[in-house]
Formats: sequence, structure tokens, C-alpha cells
Amino acid sequence: MNSEIERRRTFAIVAHPDAGKTSLTEKLLLFGGQIQVAGAVKSNKIRKTATSDWMDIEKQRGISVTTSVMEFDYHDYKINILDTPGHQDFAEDTYRTLTAVDSVIIVIDGAKGVEAQTLKLMEVCRMRNTPVIIFVNKMDRETLDPFDLLDEFEEKLQIAVRPLSWPIDNGARFKGVYNIYEQRLNLFQPSKQVVTEKVEVDIHTKELEERIGTQQAEQLRQDLELIGEVYPPFEREDYLSGLLAPVFFGSALNNFGVQELLDCFVEIAPCPRPVQAVERVVNPDEPKFTGFIFKITANIDPNHRSCIAFCKICSGRFVRNNSYLHVRQKKSMRFSSPAQFMAQRKTTVDEAWAGDIIGLPDTGGTFKIGDTLTEGENLHFKGLPSFSPEMFKAIENADPMRQKQLSKGIDQLMDEGVAQLFVNQFNGKKIIGTVGQLQFEVIQYRLQNEYNASCRWEPLHLYKACWIESDDAAELANFKLRKAQYMALDREGRDVFLADSAYVLQMAQQDFKHIRFHFTSEF
Repeated sequence: MNSEIERRRTFAIVAHPDAGKTSLTEKLLLFGGQIQVAGAVKSNKIRKTATSDWMDIEKQRGISVTTSVMEFDYHDYKINILDTPGHQDFAEDTYRTLTAVDSVIIVIDGAKGVEAQTLKLMEVCRMRNTPVIIFVNKMDRETLDPFDLLDEFEEKLQIAVRPLSWPIDNGARFKGVYNIYEQRLNLFQPSKQVVTEKVEVDIHTKELEERIGTQQAEQLRQDLELIGEVYPPFEREDYLSGLLAPVFFGSALNNFGVQELLDCFVEIAPCPRPVQAVERVVNPDEPKFTGFIFKITANIDPNHRSCIAFCKICSGRFVRNNSYLHVRQKKSMRFSSPAQFMAQRKTTVDEAWAGDIIGLPDTGGTFKIGDTLTEGENLHFKGLPSFSPEMFKAIENADPMRQKQLSKGIDQLMDEGVAQLFVNQFNGKKIIGTVGQLQFEVIQYRLQNEYNASCRWEPLHLYKACWIESDDAAELANFKLRKAQYMALDREGRDVFLADSAYVLQMAQQDFKHIRFHFTSEF
């Protein structure tokens, strides 16, 4: 059992939009032998789209709107990649994904350096002490000086860094990447779609000058000497405890530096780690199975209209057709077709181990995000909150003949956690709350294309939704009476106050001292 757990590597690729997450995922799949030709996110010349962007809306816009789960074998390791959306409108999906992984690769655009979304993601990693590797992408374009980039990472991301590979120049003069971790230089032919042959060069001989020219050879030797003096040697323990970030340079599009990253990653990255549940710490090598649902996706297969609940296995071994306890519903369930994924393609698995991510068919909306499965123990895994939404629109049916399809579509998309649904108790309106404008477009597009239901949006001027509770029943009843127009229920039937301005919210907090206002759904 331990050998199975030790060969697992489960990680997420995160970044600011357009830094190259999906391109990097695509190249890792290429090296893992999962695909023979890499697709591009946006390109006129390459007709194949990226494997992890499987929804129509993702192919059209060249952005990821949902986290894709992919697994493959590489050497002796079993790798589970989660390619997350970078766009801040889908940040919630990304934050939830970070609860299900053991380490993270942050992709940074070499020309732009650290951007806003990267800072937020780094904060989430820091809260959980998740080990981080930084991959500086797009070295085949004009970029900032590599030493300046390293200083910026230390200052803005507040983490010590240590380069484990080094670029030979950048832009049009970019010749490749020196592997500091293995102390060797491989020169590649750049290729956007296939793995090419590589030439190994000893940097202490004249051959280096012949290959890359005197000036660049001299520069490389000077840079490496400087790195040796300025940065302490790489310590794996510091990386695993989240104090140090190894840095790699490359161009995901041209296949430079990706193999160095992958080879070093599988060696140093952590295998599945203990997970904190409400009741106790769950260790991966415990004999009994435990796991939690961190993501639900509707319509992976458009022919079947089915939902898939993604379960991260925290301990033990999952066996197909065994009976497991659904803790929230207190009932036992069997799964005859658990699946492992390659974006949209899935294969049925007979067993899975701690660290793996499996898809469980979810027919009648059995699962919600955060549900726990065990072999009988009453456990609850926390840390999968919904945040208080900041944009609100009332959803209306645009085609009275298709009311049933619209309701089913809204239910399934809300189960996915794409957005949150509140029902106004005053006028019965269904209100959708999201973190960003783009989510409304995605919901409308998916309702039309996946459920054949059309909807209209009515903009609402609301400031924030907050969950309220109180031990003083009379005060709570008084509050609900006075704010009747702004009271709603969420899907769990909890009271939600929809404040229409910051001032109104502040006054409510002052006037009603015994009411607690919560801004995430976990309280």
C-alpha cells in the first residue's frame, strides 16, 4: 500500500490569465505519452485545441472556465494534474481545487512578472503551507531580466527562491535552458507540437561556444557562478514545508524547459500528505478509505446529461462496488463505474489509492461540494467554502415551454458551484450571485447549449450577500420583518441578507448586535 501512495503526485497548475497554464499542461501530457500531438489554446496554424479545454465555450474563447482533471503515468510515478481557470471570475473553482492537491506549480509570464491573480493564489497556498514550484514561461519572447524576476518573486510572493534551471538569453536569442538541478545542458530544436531530439553539451568545454556563440557561453558561466554565490543550495525540506520555491525557466509553447521541470518535479514533489478533518488528522496510509467531493461537473458527456462528482481520496484504498458511507446523508452507497479522467475521456477503474482523484457518477444530485465518503466513520473535511458573491442578477425564463429544462439546468449548474442561487422570500425571484461578470455569460451559454433552455437576466443593485444567524430568536424575527424585501434563502434553506449598499450593511450590524453576519458559507 505504501509503495502505491509514494508514487502518487497530485498537483494543480495555477496562474494569472494568459500566463500559459493550459499550454504547460498540454506539454506535460505530451511528455507523459498521453497525447502524441499538443494542441494550442489560441492559434490559427494549429487546428487541434488544448486537451484540457474541452467545453465548447473554452475552445471558442481560448480560456479555461472549469478545472480539468487529468492523470497519466511517467516513469515510475502516477501523476494527477488539475488545470485550473486563471480568470478571477472563476477563482472559487481554483480555491476549492487547491484543497485537493498536495503541491502547486505557479506559472508566471516572464515579460509581465507577478500579476494580481498570482498574489491571491499564493496567499491561499501560504494559508495551507502548500509546496510551490514557479515556472517562468514565455522566455522565447522579450522578458524581464531573470535576476530581477527572482528578486520580484521574493519581495511580492514573500517566499525564498532558488533557481533550478537557467535560461540562455531570451526573445529571439533564446537558445535553451541549463538544468542546474542535474548540472547538465540539453539543447533542443524548438517544436510546438511534438517532442524533439536533444543534444547534451558539457558547459566547461569549447563545444558550448560552438553551439551557442562566445558571448552567450560567457554570460551563462558568469550567471551560474553568481547563482552559486547568491542563493543557498536547494534543500528539499524547505520546499516541502512551503518556505522555499524552486524556480524553472522555459517556453511551454516551444517545449523548452518543460522536461527539466517534470523530471525534477516528480523527484522532489510530495506524495499524498495528511489531511485535517474536523474530528482528527487523516493519514494517507491508514487502511480504511476516506475521501471528499471537491468539484462537481455536469454534462461531461453531452449524450447522457450526467453529473460527475470528483472525489479526492485522502486515505486507504477505494474499491469498485464496495459499500461506502455518505456521511451527510447517513446512507451507504455503491459505485459500479468509478472513473479516472483525461479531461473529457474517462476510463473505469477497479481500485484507486490515497492521492488519486476519481469521478463518481452522480445521478440524482446525491452529492454536494464538501461531502465526505468513508468506510463507516463519521468524518467531515472542511475548507471548501462558498464566498459571498458580489454581482447579482435575477434569472427569468425566456421560453415558457421549457420551464422544466431551465429548472434542471439551474439546479445542476448550482451543484457544480459555478454560482450561488438565492430565492427572495418577498417576491419569489430566483437570484443568481457570482464573483464575476463572465460567469453569467457561461451560465447562459451552458443553459442554452446543454439543456436547451433560454434565460433572461435582470440586473439587480445589490452590494453583498451575507448569511445571518442569531441565538436571540426574537431579534432575528424582528430583523427579518424589517428587512423583508432583502431576505432570501440559499439552497440549504439558510437565511441570507442581501444588502443593497455598504452603508445599509454597516447600519444593520450596528443596530442588531446579537445577529452574526457571515461572508463565507462555512460557519
